[in-house]
Amino acid sequence: MDLNADLGESFGSWTMGDDAAMFELITSANVACGFHAGDPVTMLDSCRAAYELDVTVGAHVGYRDLAGFGRRSLDMSFDELFGDVLYQLGALDGVAHAVGATVDYVKPHGALYNRAFHDAEQASALVAAIQAYDPGLPILGLPGSELLKQAQDAGHPVFREAFVDRAYLPDGTLVPRSQEGAVLHDVEPIVERAVRLALKGEVVAVDGTVVRVDPDSLCIHGDTPGAVEMAAAVRAGLEEAGVELSPFA
Repeated sequence: MDLNADLGESFGSWTMGDDAAMFELITSANVACGFHAGDPVTMLDSCRAAYELDVTVGAHVGYRDLAGFGRRSLDMSFDELFGDVLYQLGALDGVAHAVGATVDYVKPHGALYNRAFHDAEQASALVAAIQAYDPGLPILGLPGSELLKQAQDAGHPVFREAFVDRAYLPDGTLVPRSQEGAVLHDVEPIVERAVRLALKGEVVAVDGTVVRVDPDSLCIHGDTPGAVEMAAAVRAGLEEAGVELSPFA
């Protein structure tokens, strides 16, 4: 099982999360590409850390929305989103190449991730941009999403992820962050959820429904309070359950 986290989200003098500690605990890093978060120096530091610790680098592409941290859904034309995704892929890939690393997959961020679950046009722009850049570049996304359906139909490699620290709705989507209880904080049930996801491929939704997700990767958000302690506990719990951790890409 792969364990991923959103990293490289600091910007200038503003710091987000403890990336140095998180890189020690994960197998894949979704690195911000400068649009929703991150900047050239942060991207450089992230790619160096990933290369040194043998962590796989993924391009965490998002809306051009630094002020909103990419968590505001934007109406964009096909070409606008196509161009923005290409721009972000090229930026991170160039930085990674300079330090000996490679970009091995793509995962949309925040509102773009959620929008691409149901918005066919934005999903198609994402898939088209990634295929234009590298037809073999894997896409990581939510099971049942429009994004993964279109990517799979186009013959693109796709992988499914699940979130150990987010609440689920019965349809397999995430509870919106605007709702209370959307983000989980208690470590023990989070570890239990991670082990259940890894061993059984299922998660319990807010109404008690058991949702089948069969993930290839488990995500821990690096920007939540106590993220490092949570990641350490999840990793330890998975290893104690006999789950081998390795990158999916």
